[in-house]
Amino acid sequence: MKAVRLTAAALAILGGCPSGEAASSSSYTATAGKGKTTCQHMKEAYRSEACCGSPTKEVGFQIVPDPKSGLSLGANPCAGKKPKDGTGFDNFPCADAIAQAIEQSGADVTAGFTGGMSVGKTVPNTEQYFKKGLCPVNVHWHLGTEHRSKGEYDEDGKGPMKAGTPASAGPARRMAGDARYGFACHHYNANDAKFTTEYKWQHCVGMHVGETYEVHWPHSAIGACHTPHQYQYPFYDGVFCGWTQGVADAIAADDQVLANAVGVQGQIFVIVNDENYYYPDLIRGAIVDGNFWKDVAAYTGSTTGTSRSNDKCSKYTPITWQVDRKCHLISASTFDKMCADMKQQADDMSDDLMAHGARELVWTNLTASNQAAFSR
Repeated sequence: MKAVRLTAAALAILGGCPSGEAASSSSYTATAGKGKTTCQHMKEAYRSEACCGSPTKEVGFQIVPDPKSGLSLGANPCAGKKPKDGTGFDNFPCADAIAQAIEQSGADVTAGFTGGMSVGKTVPNTEQYFKKGLCPVNVHWHLGTEHRSKGEYDEDGKGPMKAGTPASAGPARRMAGDARYGFACHHYNANDAKFTTEYKWQHCVGMHVGETYEVHWPHSAIGACHTPHQYQYPFYDGVFCGWTQGVADAIAADDQVLANAVGVQGQIFVIVNDENYYYPDLIRGAIVDGNFWKDVAAYTGSTTGTSRSNDKCSKYTPITWQVDRKCHLISASTFDKMCADMKQQADDMSDDLMAHGARELVWTNLTASNQAAFSR
């Protein structure tokens, strides 16, 4: 059963039929930082669930409290922990990355692919992050994929092109003012309603049914794990929350320390309007069940995003990446529930409620040659 803040379908508790009101077919659209549930939302949901005259009918929602006030928490210990410009983490020329063997992401994770950069003895973490004391400190996603898995998400993928045109052999095109679209999955079917019927988004912003999204869960061993401040925006604040000079010295002495202490889970989805693909807890991390997270690539790389390319590289490296090689279907309501959960966090995650642009696939000579088997 979907658990969505005091949101759509909450009017079902009223048990009566709206009267004296003109029918409304107007749609509502989520906007960043504005997740309020209104009476209009409730009225539309009441009608869509056909609750009138059926007070005992079970609906596919839960009513979750969302009061305007709450427990007063202490100061956020992670606020402002993202390294400042000029402190050694600024982007730098990729020519220098190649010369200095500083690996990058996102990479080709196709089974059997080998990167062209030797990074010495540095190896990725090939176990579940929680087993090594890491916790997720953020969740965000990119339009299309930053990684490539041949036959799953690659230059031959497709979508409805509501958010732009997926990347192909040439540069990806985007709609004016929109994020860069990476690779797309192969699942989209224009003749199947679950890929084409739009969803009434309440919490996520600018999302579309049928499109491909790569979800990232950055993990850190020095995050505010198991506290109200675990999830942070920007994710760098969460990753660096417990940063000290001692940590900096340990990392400077051995790259493996950073690869062990910081990692990202990456899982790829095509959004469908079909509740058979609903999952209630996507904020916590990648889905690990059945075919989900069954075929995973692990390698060391860097942070991503469109501020980096094959000309401008990231200094946030080496970190472990664990990426699901398969593309999965997931319901739009799963994402909207995740966005609702993000709005409930102590830190303001409003700027992560929409898809970010995708970095172009990094060249082979920028990709570490240490891709390894992951142990689920």
